[in-house]
Amino acid sequence: MLTVDFARLPITPGERVLDLGCGFGRHAFEAFRRGADVVAVDRSADEVAEVTKMFGAMVAAGEASPSQLARAVRADLTALPFPGGAFDTVIASEVLEHIPNDADAIAEIARVVRPGGRVAVTVPRWWPERVCWTLSESYRTEPGGHVRIYTADGLAERLTDAGLAVNGRHHAHALHSPYWWINCAIGRESLPARAYHRILVWDIVKRPWLTRTLEHTLNPVLGKSLVLYADKPAGAASGAVDAAA
Repeated sequence: MLTVDFARLPITPGERVLDLGCGFGRHAFEAFRRGADVVAVDRSADEVAEVTKMFGAMVAAGEASPSQLARAVRADLTALPFPGGAFDTVIASEVLEHIPNDADAIAEIARVVRPGGRVAVTVPRWWPERVCWTLSESYRTEPGGHVRIYTADGLAERLTDAGLAVNGRHHAHALHSPYWWINCAIGRESLPARAYHRILVWDIVKRPWLTRTLEHTLNPVLGKSLVLYADKPAGAASGAVDAAA
């Protein structure tokens, strides 16, 4: 299930792509399939290990070329171990809302993308997220929970302040908003939550016309995720660039 629209963020073979907060790798894998050299970053050792295995499995299955580079690493998003301008494209999906010092994380995103490069950032949308906060205190207070809620204009301003030029936005995953409200209200293991989850899995796997059309129609109003796209101006400074990084 992709949150970033790769039609709006086209990846070409040979590009250097960084996926921050990669989780189990959905965006990293899509960039790899499209021919990019990919670095996936997460703080979870388990997720980094699983992404590493999947990169190898993709090459073995012919989904990616053996000549492509791909690796998954553990790192702190507020202090990335990469030189300035090391990547053509940076994706940060559903991760900034977990980071107390998001200003440093956004500054790092702007630093490691090359001048002329592109960025996609996704976070939970303001009003569906506010419902979750109202329904469940643990949703935002448990370790690894969501520490803030972004408005679209507020996040765009933060990216602009970091030196990025925001050039597009949309919302995604309308069908997922009710699922999270059910989770927050009565628990993930409740019968309604488990039934709804089965529907979502069926939708992701089968992609039937009815649910795909319904979600596309509802996304502007009910979309769970906000997606912003930005460029780094071609004349912006990045510090030292090490293409081998």
